[in-house]
Amino acid sequence: MEEIVQHLTPILNEVTGYIFPNEIELHWGLLVVIYPYLTGLVAGAFILASLVKVFNVKELQPTYRMSLLTALAFLIIAPLPLLAHLGHPEKSFEIFLTPNQSSAMAMFGFVYVWYLMAVLLLEIWFDYRKDLILWAKSEKGLKKWILKSLSLFSTDISEKAVLFDKKAVKIITIIGIPSAFILHGYVGFIFGSIKANPFWSSVLMPIVFLFSAIVSGIALVLILYSFITPLRGKEIDMACLDKLANYLFYVMIVDFSLEALDFIHRVYESEESIKILSDLVSGKLFVSLVVIQILIGMIIPLIAIALIKILKWPADLRKQIYFLSAILVQVGIFSTRWNVVIGGQLFSKSFMGLTVYKMSFFGLEGLLVSMILLIAPLFLLYILFKLLPPWEEARNL
Repeated sequence: MEEIVQHLTPILNEVTGYIFPNEIELHWGLLVVIYPYLTGLVAGAFILASLVKVFNVKELQPTYRMSLLTALAFLIIAPLPLLAHLGHPEKSFEIFLTPNQSSAMAMFGFVYVWYLMAVLLLEIWFDYRKDLILWAKSEKGLKKWILKSLSLFSTDISEKAVLFDKKAVKIITIIGIPSAFILHGYVGFIFGSIKANPFWSSVLMPIVFLFSAIVSGIALVLILYSFITPLRGKEIDMACLDKLANYLFYVMIVDFSLEALDFIHRVYESEESIKILSDLVSGKLFVSLVVIQILIGMIIPLIAIALIKILKWPADLRKQIYFLSAILVQVGIFSTRWNVVIGGQLFSKSFMGLTVYKMSFFGLEGLLVSMILLIAPLFLLYILFKLLPPWEEARNL
């Protein structure tokens, strides 16, 4: 009992107003913040890849395979934060054995499996099939058999087979676009459908989540392309980088407009929760929402990219500003997820008080595990790049 009191004392010292006893500690912590952040990167990276195959944006061709592999690496890791958050993660497979249509989280498992198995893996396989066969012929030992296994021991590289691969990739990409929308829009739907929480309950929540996901995915690919290309001793394709920045700029404008519309709508409605929400935004969330999310993560990158478009700065300066802007965007999007997940739990259901979130360093819900989960997709992506090089010179055209 004394340990519980000692644990809650620093939290109670920062509680303001009246809150219910079960609201002293938050039920969802940093792990649940990471989950929508990772899925957003997946959806955004895939949408960027679809611009090449469906909309024939040739300038983005150097980032096509990189975008696909990035989406795959982050998608594989994406469910791990939720599994770590569960009391019994070993029972998670039961959602597939006993589907529950009334549970949004349970049905999301089927959305995830559909996107991973029927969309992303299939598109990567058809796009790489010919290369896998040719790479296997030039390799020896274990890697040769790994490549053969990945190609499912296919050997047909005739013109007819390759043409079928290209058609299959395009069809799967067309199917994948709405699937990507559903993947991350569904995450927003999970929060937006919680009527008891006025901070989450908004019809715009799925749309805001979706566009912020596209923003984060484009920014991530821009960072990876800008960072990896010089490391490989290659020259950055400025036409590709400029096009990436343009799409990032346009989608950020849409995302910012949607968030502003959501804010205006809440203020105009002025429901009974408006007072506690205004106290929340002006108090405990001021730094994370106003300063980090809006100012640092949205307005500064928008202004920076807009100045580049207006003033026509030289290539070297553009590279640096694009890279820094993309990093600021990632910080802003992560702050967005933090503000939604953590911020939505900081006010009492009585609308009369605010609590606080205390983050630990160690433990399953701590900062250390969260950082590992954030870094893990990058290690997986490194392995994928080694096994399936996305570079143009590695293609067997």
